[in-house]
Amino acid sequence: MNDHTAPHVPARHPLDRRRFLAATGLAAAGAAWTATGFGKASAAHAAPVPASGFAVPIDTVAHTRTWMAWPDSTAIWGPKLRGVQANIALIARTIAAYEPVTMCANPAGAAAARSACGPSVTVLDSIPVDDCWMRDTGPVFRTDGAGGLDTIGTNFNGWGNKQPHARDALVAERIAAHLGVPFTAGGFVGEGGAVETDGNGTLMATKSSLVNTNRNPDLTQAQIGTAMCDVYGASQVIWFDGLTGRDITDDHVDATSRFTAATAGLVQMPLATDTDAWAQDARRQYQILSTATDSRGNPFAVTRLQGPDYGLIRSTDPRFVAAYANYYVCNGAVISAQFGDARADAAAKATLQQLFPDRVVEQLDIDSLGAGGGGIHCVTQQQPRP
Repeated sequence: MNDHTAPHVPARHPLDRRRFLAATGLAAAGAAWTATGFGKASAAHAAPVPASGFAVPIDTVAHTRTWMAWPDSTAIWGPKLRGVQANIALIARTIAAYEPVTMCANPAGAAAARSACGPSVTVLDSIPVDDCWMRDTGPVFRTDGAGGLDTIGTNFNGWGNKQPHARDALVAERIAAHLGVPFTAGGFVGEGGAVETDGNGTLMATKSSLVNTNRNPDLTQAQIGTAMCDVYGASQVIWFDGLTGRDITDDHVDATSRFTAATAGLVQMPLATDTDAWAQDARRQYQILSTATDSRGNPFAVTRLQGPDYGLIRSTDPRFVAAYANYYVCNGAVISAQFGDARADAAAKATLQQLFPDRVVEQLDIDSLGAGGGGIHCVTQQQPRP
């Protein structure tokens, strides 16, 4: 798959993640605390749940379908495109065994998408795309608990204009129009993968992704937090520092930390011997989330999800992201990745099975996608049942 070799690479490569994809160039309003030895963490108590009652539910709720996107750009992917397409098709077919999947594809690529994905996946050629990262480009769906459904857009700008995105910038609104549901653009620039919600009033995100001049040059951290809470129907943001300029996303939270239920989350941890910036970032996220409280003052139970040994995984690509934490929850299943470190793969599956005992845990080889700096959560977007 690649020709880079190394005897051992730490549990998150220090080299830029997804760099080869780039084709172009708070002071909190609420409580704050200090995590000893790990710097400051802040919780932004921003806007209350909107009067409309709409909020983004946690991804463990029942889904109507999963949305995905079919990549077909050799300008973006080069010779890696075929492997990435195979991975996208595998993910789509796997999810389709549990819930409907709709794949957005360019008209010229729709036939290839249908052939690769098979009859269980619906391929839609009326919503053109630039790339496959539906988590970041697609609409974020909200429900009101009374049968209502609407969508928000996070004003995708190519992760700070790092990649062409003329089509992807319109995907969220076009999916909403296709479904005939209301669409509202949020008051900040970001991506779906940059924000995690517990569906109960609390968000978490990295400052490096959102409090960044390449997304929101005219907004303060407090203003961004307020805008996030307003559109997600939340009242608090747990901020992690993150890492700026190390990858195309500026360190999306969904590769490291996730909410698994109300008052529960997980953080993917590095090996004890790893000391690079990514490992230090993960340890800080764990410390912050472990000492945080949610919007109602409840502490979080935080599970450690052990990452693999990069010296034992299949890929030797220096940009590879081995994120077990980037799993996707669908109806009846958790779709995760395995990377070739047999012991770590089995341990990750066991941890996810313990966290989601009523779901089947499927592990897939998505090495081509991982070499592109992403994972299964990055290329999926759930549409919850109203």
